[in-house]
Amino acid sequence: MATRRNFLKKAGAASAAGAAFGAPAVHAQSKTKIRWRLQTYASPALAEHVIKPSIDSFNKAANGDMEIELFFADQLVPTGELFRAMQRGTIDAVQSDDDSIAAPVDISVFGGYFPFACRYSLDVPTLFHQWGLDEIWAEAYGEVEGVTWLSAGAWDPCHFNTVAPIRSLADLKGLRIFTFPTAGRFLSRFGVVPVSLPSEDVEVAVQTGELDGIAWSGITEDYTVGWADVTDYFLTNNISGAWCGSYFANSEKWDAVPEHLKELFRLCMDSSHYYRQHWYWGGEAKLRVEGTKLELTSIPDAEWATVVAEARKFWDEIAKESPRNARVVQILRDYNALMDQAGRPYRSS
Repeated sequence: MATRRNFLKKAGAASAAGAAFGAPAVHAQSKTKIRWRLQTYASPALAEHVIKPSIDSFNKAANGDMEIELFFADQLVPTGELFRAMQRGTIDAVQSDDDSIAAPVDISVFGGYFPFACRYSLDVPTLFHQWGLDEIWAEAYGEVEGVTWLSAGAWDPCHFNTVAPIRSLADLKGLRIFTFPTAGRFLSRFGVVPVSLPSEDVEVAVQTGELDGIAWSGITEDYTVGWADVTDYFLTNNISGAWCGSYFANSEKWDAVPEHLKELFRLCMDSSHYYRQHWYWGGEAKLRVEGTKLELTSIPDAEWATVVAEARKFWDEIAKESPRNARVVQILRDYNALMDQAGRPYRSS
């Protein structure tokens, strides 16, 4: 909102100055030939890790041929409206999961936290690059006007961090939890009340009692964005070992980018994906052991197995929603069966 106000204020001031002194006869030409506005789902503190370094690198390497201006969660457009804004060309590119931006494709249900699809972060790029999910995503978005899907990567696992401890499934009942649309749809089977809010409002909502907790991230993000400061407990059981998030661009703007800059942007997306792999992997372990803000709790394995079993029923329901969804679910089944057969270190149980 502050950004919008400043934009309007500056625009008004510029207009007044032009009226008073007259516009210059000749305008200096900017060195930068292409300018993009990219908005991420991430808050400023989180974006410092998950996207800003790669965008800074792109701008430096582009050497004035192109510049990307980065905006944070809800800064220009509410996250839930990002896809439509990108279609219209209001913004040029987006970093988010498909689920949160309400992408109008059947496979958007798999973006974000699809329950128990992945055990580890390396599962996501393997599924995309070796098991064909990249082709399915390109196919799905190829049917949508105005938006090009560019790349998907693995993001952090999905745990609960809450005000009160969770030590059994019964403790989930009635909890008002900030989470993703698909994760909320699944967790509601266990009595969770999913709540949707702008990410910048979550911390205050926990403090005022509007929320009982969050199921949106792993412990690394809890500490990074400040949620560990307003909650007391972290549940070690997760509903997903990693989630799937993507980069998208307005098709017309993407087509106008020369090939060498497209390739540079692809490299920078890969850089962002790679950083997440080690940042989360190390952070999740280190903060469980050395973190001082959140007490760890667990639901016994035998009881948690009922959640895993319910997820397989959820998969069946999603597979019935479209033939393409059925293809994705079958890939997930085949992939996880192979990982189980491979044993350690791919799967330990």
